[in-house]
Amino acid sequence: MLLVSGALLLGVNYLLVRSALPVPNSAPTTTSPLTVSEPQLVPDDPAGSQAQVSEMNIAQYRADVLRTLLVQSGIALVGSAVVALLLGRLAAAGMLRPVHQVVAAARRLGADNLHQRIRLSGPKDELTELADTFDQMLSRLEKSFDSQRRFVANASHELRTPLATQRTLVEVAMGRPGDSASLRELGERLLVMNARSEALIEGLLVLASSDQGLEHPEDIRLDHVVARVVGACRQAFVDAAVTVHTTLAPRVVRSDPVLLEQLVRNLVDNAVKYNNGGAIWVRVGGSPALEVANTGPPVPKDKIPMLFEPFVQLRRERVAANQGVGLGLSIVQSIARAHGGSVQALPRQDGGLVVGVSLP
Repeated sequence: MLLVSGALLLGVNYLLVRSALPVPNSAPTTTSPLTVSEPQLVPDDPAGSQAQVSEMNIAQYRADVLRTLLVQSGIALVGSAVVALLLGRLAAAGMLRPVHQVVAAARRLGADNLHQRIRLSGPKDELTELADTFDQMLSRLEKSFDSQRRFVANASHELRTPLATQRTLVEVAMGRPGDSASLRELGERLLVMNARSEALIEGLLVLASSDQGLEHPEDIRLDHVVARVVGACRQAFVDAAVTVHTTLAPRVVRSDPVLLEQLVRNLVDNAVKYNNGGAIWVRVGGSPALEVANTGPPVPKDKIPMLFEPFVQLRRERVAANQGVGLGLSIVQSIARAHGGSVQALPRQDGGLVVGVSLP
């Protein structure tokens, strides 16, 4: 806008000066300082050579003035363009700085740091109103998340006791002598259902705690945690008839030891449950920090995002046999996010899944 205004101003100035300059063979103007009186003929010059010289001087003078005006106006216009560009960038940066603060705050936000606020200072204008509205929205989201977490945690704790009581009663009833085979079969089914319910409650507790972020992180060797989990699952590998291949490079992560072990255990358990008697590959390295791959049924690529949703399983017919509750990868994703990382899954070409966990 400054550049266009300067160009218009210089253009008007050029036209005014041009109209005020004398024109050869024109009648003299009144009192203009730029007006040159009409040349007088000298009697002893019948050819009018002096008049011609004066006419040429006037034309040269007019051309020189207009050319000088154009050059100086061009220089002034270029200088105005540079100044306009610098001032425009400074003004835009100053006006957009609050917007950048809002954008940066929005990018930093997650389920574990909703307590942060922008608190934009400055005069009360549209930008501070936008920031205040954003802070109010964060307050409402924080209350909603806290309420949901408290509900899940309280409900899980309250359900633990009756489930443990039911399991004890069933086990005591099954231990009585003289029970019929049908009664014992019923008790075994009840124990299976009870174990699945307890697994669901434990999964909800882990999911609720991981959503709250890390309370006491410490430096932990990821390769040591993976080796410990793999060693504890040896019998499960034998029962499922799968072969485990491990590649464990030294890797230190800033983590909560309980949540990190739960993440690794869930990945390994999923690789065992949804296998077809083939193999499991566990690798600890640089990027991703942890990768678990397994053989198994083909997984459609468009269905992979559903695997990270709670209580969603692609193969319902396998739930009873594997006692899955549909929280394994949801918990893995929640724990990874609590660590500031991410989880990615890709289908293997020969069937099965490859899950990679990136950790800072």
